[in-house]
Amino acid sequence: MNLHVDQDRCCGAGQCVLAAPELFDQREEDGLVVLLAAEPPAELLAVAEDAVAACPGRAIRLDRG
Repeated sequence: MNLHVDQDRCCGAGQCVLAAPELFDQREEDGLVVLLAAEPPAELLAVAEDAVAACPGRAIRLDRG
């Protein structure tokens, strides 16, 4: 499983951080997403999916391959 973020699409809503604080943070200067784990362990799949679904800017993509 791989996570990808598109900084240009991020609107800084912070929904990813609320859904998966193990995987995401926000930059202090502008609130944009910071990816903490590009290859998270399988046990975090559900929270990764929650973060993808919660992102209002569709800035997060999850590849399961």
